Order: sequence, then C-alpha cells, then structure tokens
Amino acid sequence: MKRIILKKAQIDLILTRICHQLVEDHGDFSNTALIALQPRGILFGKALRDKLNQLFNITVTYGELDTTFHRDDFRRTDKPLIPNTISLDFEIEAKRIILVDDVLYTGRSIRAALDAINDYGRPASIELVTLINRKFKREVPIHPDYVGEHIDSRTDDYVKVDWNQNECQVWIITDSDK
Repeated sequence: MKRIILKKAQIDLILTRICHQLVEDHGDFSNTALIALQPRGILFGKALRDKLNQLFNITVTYGELDTTFHRDDFRRTDKPLIPNTISLDFEIEAKRIILVDDVLYTGRSIRAALDAINDYGRPASIELVTLINRKFKREVPIHPDYVGEHIDSRTDDYVKVDWNQNECQVWIITDSDK
C-alpha cells in the first residue's frame, strides 16, 4: 500500500516556511553554511539553497557530505560500500552549520554526520533541518531544529521523498510495496 502524504504545493510551502525560519535565526548567512547529507539529503539541500536565494537573494555557502565510513554499521555487511562524492570547498571552523537530510528516523545517519564533520574542523554550532521527522523509533538522542512535517508511522513503513521536478511528493509505503 502506498499513500501520498505531501504533494508539490505542500512541499513548496514547507520550503518557504523553513527558509523564513532559517533567515530569522541566521540573518544573511554570512557565517552559516548548509551541508546536505549524501545521498538523499542533497536534493532537499539544493531546494533550500535555491529557495533562500529566490526569496531573500541570499547566496548560501553549500556543501555535500558523505557519511559512509562513519556509520556504525560500516563493517557489518558483506556488500561493497561505494561512497558518494564529498563537496566541502569551504572552512567549517567556527562556522554555523545546518545539516540537511530528507527524513529523520533512527538518527543514526545524523550521528554519523556529526562524526564526519569533526574530520573537517570544529564548527561554532550545528543545527538540523529535515523535511520529514518520523517521531518514533529514534535510536539516538537527536532532534531536528527545523522540521517540514512530523509524521507518525509504523516501524515497517518506508517514507520515500520523490524530488521529481514536475511533481515532488512524499510517500509512505508499507513493507510489502518497497
């Protein structure tokens, strides 16, 4: 069973709201950077970056971070791991960092991102923005600072964010339909 929980117009409204919240807290972004998590957070990160530029004419320092080798399940699989490209062409030392990911579920990916960021320096602060916060089944004490939508879902459900430019949607898919 598949069910759409957000459509393009709702996602656009969420992006606008989050951008207003970010500008309220970070001003002109002169000492703030968005870092999107590979692979699924980058489309949300680019959408936020573009919307900030569209609404406020702010050029945001933007990067993409891969956490493959910082995950706690790194050596627990026989499958070969293929990391994504890391794109951080700026110093994060003393900078305010906003991590961007599409769905927050267990929190393990964010924990891995925090470990990975430490390899690049010590930021002044780190905040988290997610499009979807799956409130239950958190395994680590991580909570987003900015949220598009809080949802209740069953453990065996899967939340899929589809960033097709013509029809952005968020789905809840039951285990049997993955």
